[in-house]
Amino acid sequence: VQLQAFGGGVVQTGGSLRLSCGASGRTFRGYKVGWFRQAPGKGREFVAVMKWDGGTTIYEDSLKGRFTITRDITKNTVYLQINNLEPEDTAVYYCGATRRTIHSMLGVPSSYEHWGQGTEVTVSS
Repeated sequence: VQLQAFGGGVVQTGGSLRLSCGASGRTFRGYKVGWFRQAPGKGREFVAVMKWDGGTTIYEDSLKGRFTITRDITKNTVYLQINNLEPEDTAVYYCGATRRTIHSMLGVPSSYEHWGQGTEVTVSS
């Protein structure tokens, strides 16, 4: 499955963004779709994941409350809503998809077989 992530941009502290992750070639049925982010000079960090079949979600504990992962089945798209943005949220945000990964490994980037190209979020103070 080919993923496309978009929706990033430059926003001021306290602003909001909604990132989108779409798939071409097939539906997300049977996949878990996750969002990760990578700040300059740092590793890829888990943000949230959704099991497409059923909509179960898991969040990184430290990011709960400001980040919300949702899906639109009709559009075959997974969204990441980010509210009250902080400069520390500045990063490239990636979506990934996996069919094989067990629950306990969903926060590990290497568990995902497919990745989008990333969309850059810059938060100005």
